[in-house]
Amino acid sequence: MTFPDKPYGSIGDFVDAYADQTARAFASIDRKKMAAAADCLNTAYQSGQIVYVCGNGGSAAISNHFHCDHLKGVQTDTAIKPRVVSLSSTVETLTAIANDISYDDVFSYQLKTMAKSGDVLITVSSSGDSENIIKAATWAKNNNVRVISFTGFSGGRSADLADINLHVEGDNYGVIEDAHQSIMHILAQYLRLAAMPANLIDERKF
Repeated sequence: MTFPDKPYGSIGDFVDAYADQTARAFASIDRKKMAAAADCLNTAYQSGQIVYVCGNGGSAAISNHFHCDHLKGVQTDTAIKPRVVSLSSTVETLTAIANDISYDDVFSYQLKTMAKSGDVLITVSSSGDSENIIKAATWAKNNNVRVISFTGFSGGRSADLADINLHVEGDNYGVIEDAHQSIMHILAQYLRLAAMPANLIDERKF
């Protein structure tokens, strides 16, 4: 069975059930892997390497939000200058590659053009099995680009390809995407907190 597996008598009941699923999803996140992801991103940001991020559908929105909160948010009150590129952000480029080559290549084609050894790729995919995500992660692994994957459901092939797999146990797209969005926020805010003057923390809104 998956959630939801029945109708709910009221939206309040569904809120409670959804909140319970979300709490379980958060509890499943491996804290040691979160620490590894934070270290990986911090190293990339501090050394001027580029972090690429990609996803489809709702995961594309998370990828674009990652670009905003990490490029701008992490450097607020810090000396860090994150270099972040969302491969999901330019519809002109995406549709040109999809139309002329293949939708499976929309992310890997961009990586082949721009990425260098030492950069980082973040893939956001609830299923972990979208073909364009797999092609991007495979290219990255073969070209010394570290891979951090956000996954749900069974993890898919991208979980196995990743250097660091941030997996959320869940079987509902909304719940998984909510957790992925929060992981993105947690990483951004944690890195900012670690790098900003301590006396400013309680004066700022996060």
